[in-house]
Amino acid sequence: MQPDGLPGAALRTPRAAGAAGVLSALLLAAAILLVRIALPTDAADAAAWLGDSSHRDALKAALDMLPFAGIFFLWFMGATRDYIGPAEDRFFATLFLGGGFLFVGVLFVIAATAFGILTEADNTHPVVLQLWEHDRSAVLKLLSGYATRMAAVFTMSTTTIGHHLGIFPRWLVWLGYLVALGLLFVVSSAAWFVLAFPLWILALSCYILAVNFRPQRAETHAS
Repeated sequence: MQPDGLPGAALRTPRAAGAAGVLSALLLAAAILLVRIALPTDAADAAAWLGDSSHRDALKAALDMLPFAGIFFLWFMGATRDYIGPAEDRFFATLFLGGGFLFVGVLFVIAATAFGILTEADNTHPVVLQLWEHDRSAVLKLLSGYATRMAAVFTMSTTTIGHHLGIFPRWLVWLGYLVALGLLFVVSSAAWFVLAFPLWILALSCYILAVNFRPQRAETHAS
């Protein structure tokens, strides 16, 4: 028989995973939307961007969200791994951790580079404008070329672990693999597909929350 404190702790962890995942998904989606809206995809639009303070305000708002999105994502990672349990495969667990940590790392590099864009926006010197263009291109490349690939690794490994252990339903498995493949190959030509990652986090989080409220209700009725 297990000690009295263990069952409650075992139920709280999956719920924390779901709650953290929902918050992370919402903050990530909002920050990505603001970055994509704020930064011009064409260098020729630089003059319009520099003359419109609303773009800078949107980018500032995204920068305020990104640290919290990263924090909640790390909490989501840890709690989800605890939900999966000790039966996880070491190979896919390594990909899970590596992909998740690298995603957060690239996310913070994006934030630091975007902060440089804001500081450079007040200076119209030609050299500073060239640096602004370099940082603008770097942010978009990091978002669509590197962060999304690490998100794909994380999504693929999490889905594979859940599928092999039989703890994910078929629809969630298919969704995970489709999102991972899209983040690997589609996002290069469809930049907005990056939003599929926070949507997948939201779907997984809601599923974890739903599943782990049922046993509690069953146990309550049984007692």
